[in-house]
Amino acid sequence: MFRNPRRAALLLAAGAAAAGAGRLLDRGDSATVVTVSASAPLRHLLSTAATGLFSSNPLFAPWQGDFTGSFPILNSFASASVPPANLSNHASGGNSDDSRCCPGCLGRNSIANAAAAVGPAVVNISCMQENGWLREKSLGSGTIIDPDGTILTCAHLVTDFQSTKPGLKGKVSVSLQDGREFEGVVLNFDHHSDIAVLKIKSKTPLPAARLGSSCKLRPGDWVVALGCPLSLQNTVTAGIVSCVDRKSSDLGLGGIRREYLQTDCAINIGNSGGPLVNLDGEIIGVNVMKLRDADGLSFSVPIDYVVKIVEHFKKNGRVVRPWLGLKMLDLNPMVIAQLKERSSSFPDVSKGVLVPMVTPGSPAERAGFAPGDVVTEFDGKPVETIKEIIGIMGDKVGVPFKVLVKRANNVPVTLTVTPEEADASR
Repeated sequence: MFRNPRRAALLLAAGAAAAGAGRLLDRGDSATVVTVSASAPLRHLLSTAATGLFSSNPLFAPWQGDFTGSFPILNSFASASVPPANLSNHASGGNSDDSRCCPGCLGRNSIANAAAAVGPAVVNISCMQENGWLREKSLGSGTIIDPDGTILTCAHLVTDFQSTKPGLKGKVSVSLQDGREFEGVVLNFDHHSDIAVLKIKSKTPLPAARLGSSCKLRPGDWVVALGCPLSLQNTVTAGIVSCVDRKSSDLGLGGIRREYLQTDCAINIGNSGGPLVNLDGEIIGVNVMKLRDADGLSFSVPIDYVVKIVEHFKKNGRVVRPWLGLKMLDLNPMVIAQLKERSSSFPDVSKGVLVPMVTPGSPAERAGFAPGDVVTEFDGKPVETIKEIIGIMGDKVGVPFKVLVKRANNVPVTLTVTPEEADASR
């Protein structure tokens, strides 16, 4: 079509730039400036032609990504969702956010916007404890979740976990991002989840962050952590969700079963209690810990679980956890197939929860549970996961539940179990 390929490239690139009515510099001669403009139909035609050439002709491959100013526009031509009339916004090289044109995409301002939405509600928390002649100060973070001054944070910041019966450490000081300082009052705390609720009083409404949901998070989702690591106030770090249901047993933590969000956000001493935020600027977790001497292994309590804890605080003044005395395991087709290979008598089920161990003297043992049972129904509802069983029990202690289990050789058995309240010794 053109005898001079370089001239052809220049003309077609100039035509592409015409969609934004921009300027083109001939890189072989810095003095050569080509100014182009075109009507809307011509801009559309030229942009289509440029797209085909830049995507299929190896002659133009070195040009891609080699321009500044208006030339990121070339990447936009392939998207049918971007009308030609709006392409000038992309050509400006200003503060445009790609996420606006592609909902769910990470734009240049996505993390900054999320941090800005939550930042004013993030507080720094310090607590002074006197232990005889020794004075100890703990530092951490928190988030205002209600304009009345209600704050979410970690229990280990404000309570003494070294005692068998954790009590409050001492005076709690809360500092806002705008420089204001308040004295905080601990309303409630839960040792096992490491969640506490504080309250500060202000004559004016306080900035508050929105609560999101953690149930739909996926590995790879972008998240932002805010807080006061190593006394460095107003610090923002970002990363991705590495695991959405990291078990406490995976981390060597005994006692009551817990699950964490694992992220690779930079978390250090002082981040404890601070928020983990999605790109919509919503809290989806409370940062609680990291693995010592490890980078990119940080853990947060999922906000859906935190909300339930707060509801327990309001309803009972404490977190009530029913205890059955069962060790349980979620089943899936692969695990079931493997168990059937090991034993031909394994019950013929497609889903359910396996009971590999029963605690002696527990409500489950008294109800007649035995190792090898597969729970298929709990309180008349089909169950596939431990989470479902925990959700059905809620805070119902002393309430009998009917449970349908299948045993070896497909023998169905109906049991009645009455949960007891879990305590710190279990």
